[in-house]
Formats: sequence, structure tokens, C-alpha cells
Amino acid sequence: MRQEENKLFLRRIPLLATLSEQQLDALAAGSARRSFPRGRTIVAEGEPSQSLYILLSGRAKVQRSDTEGKEVILAVLGSGDWFGEMSMIDDAPRSASVITLEPCEFMAIEKASFRKLLAESPEVSMAVMRQLVGRLREADRKIETLALLDVYGRVARVLLDFSEDVNGERIVRNRLPRQEIAKMIGASREMVSRVMKGLETEGFVVPLPEGRMLLREKLGSYTH
Repeated sequence: MRQEENKLFLRRIPLLATLSEQQLDALAAGSARRSFPRGRTIVAEGEPSQSLYILLSGRAKVQRSDTEGKEVILAVLGSGDWFGEMSMIDDAPRSASVITLEPCEFMAIEKASFRKLLAESPEVSMAVMRQLVGRLREADRKIETLALLDVYGRVARVLLDFSEDVNGERIVRNRLPRQEIAKMIGASREMVSRVMKGLETEGFVVPLPEGRMLLREKLGSYTH
């Protein structure tokens, strides 16, 4: 019964859409659903890697820390995103920690099952490669942002990245704490608070109920 439930969840994941029934059966046998509350560390930087995780619901952050405890957020994951594929391929320890931002549900796929899948499915291998290339391109863009934009531009870039089109308007649906933004752009929380206050005063950002935000089109001028 548990394997059939796992199979149903696996079938909904775009990464695995091309798999045959036999492949799904084999993958389900080596998979497990896991639920975690907000603030739980799913994988820790530097630890051995045993599973690939696919996020079914909720949000989680990918972050790294230095020896002094300073943290930087590399990405925020949402439903359908996966992580841990690099360690599945090169056997190196986890390169970053993943921590839930809200209650999350994951599908964990064992290393042996995932490697067998890569060997048997060119479509899945290509999808994983596309994901890795996409992350490299995103890393290049973030490096450029940090090097070429001032703090206003970096904050604006984060807000735009987390926004979505809602009836022709750019809306940030999920609350973005100042501290989280600061960790994404390499600035202090106090600096981010000053920048956000300035953007609101100038009408570039309009606060909405429940921590949401409306972004005016002219906010993009800060990112050029």
C-alpha cells in the first residue's frame, strides 16, 4: 500500500513524467514520503549524501555558512523543485544545507534507485542536466548582481525574482522577512530595512495584507 501511494506521488512530479510503469514501480520501492515542520534542517552542509529530495509542498531555503556562523541564502525552493542531485552524481558531501521555511512534504529517493534511473532513462538524465545548467546560469546572474548593483538594485532583484504576474500586476505572494533578503544579497538586516522603507516611501513597493507586496513597474529601473 505504501509503495502504491509513493508511486502516485512520483507520477505527479514533472521530472519523472516520462517513466514507464515498471520504472515507477522500481523507483517507488526505493522512495519514502517525509513531512517536516517549519525550521527543520533536511540536509546539512558537509554531511554524506544518501538521498535525492523532491519537494512536494511548502518552501525551503538552501544556505551555506562560514566558520563564524555567517549565512548566505543561495536559493528558495518550492513545490516540484529537487535537491541533492550533485552529491548523487559525484559522491561528494552536501554542498549546502536545506532548511524548511514552512511545513513541507518531501519525496526522498535512495541514491542507488536514483543512479539506476539515470542509467536507464536518458530523458531523466537530460532533465537533471538542464536543471544543473539552469542553476549555473542563475549563479552567474547572481554573481553579476552582487558585483554590479548597489543594495537598492540587489533588493529590487530579489523582490522581482520572487514576484509573479497576477492579473497584469507583479505580486510577491509569500512573506519575505528582511533577514532572509539580507542573507540573499550579502547585506545587513538594518540596511535591507532602510532600503525597503525607501522603496515603499517612493511608491516602488506597496505593502499588502498578510505580508504580500505589490511591485510597481518602475522598480525594475534599479536593476539596470
